[in-house]
Amino acid sequence: MIKLQLIGHLGRDVIKKEINGVSVFSFPVAVNERFKNALGVLQERTTWVDCSLWGKENVAPYLNQGVMVYVEGSPRVDAYVSHQTGALTGAVRLRVNHLQLLSRKDDEKRRAAVTDVPVVPEAEPVEEQPADDLPF
Repeated sequence: MIKLQLIGHLGRDVIKKEINGVSVFSFPVAVNERFKNALGVLQERTTWVDCSLWGKENVAPYLNQGVMVYVEGSPRVDAYVSHQTGALTGAVRLRVNHLQLLSRKDDEKRRAAVTDVPVVPEAEPVEEQPADDLPF
């Protein structure tokens, strides 16, 4: 099993879908990284990770654009050909198993409501994948 842990900000409000009768909440998380390049110049890079959270209705109202979160789960990397450029590109996706809202001190009420919510789906939903989709 591979586990990925991220701390970042939500790029937009959560979007809810129903898959096989289970609520699925999707949201992108922006993870910022600061580093010095070979010339010693400080640079910043943002990596976007598409996250999906299965069946946790109580947390969804708190997942708004700009909120800082800690997410942990199983990653998947999808490769596809861009329609605009025709180039092969990829996307990192994370099925969230654990979520924690990170916030300022003046936001304790919201944080107390949903901090450290373990996310464990009751039944493993089946995601539809093309037959030629490779698991790696």
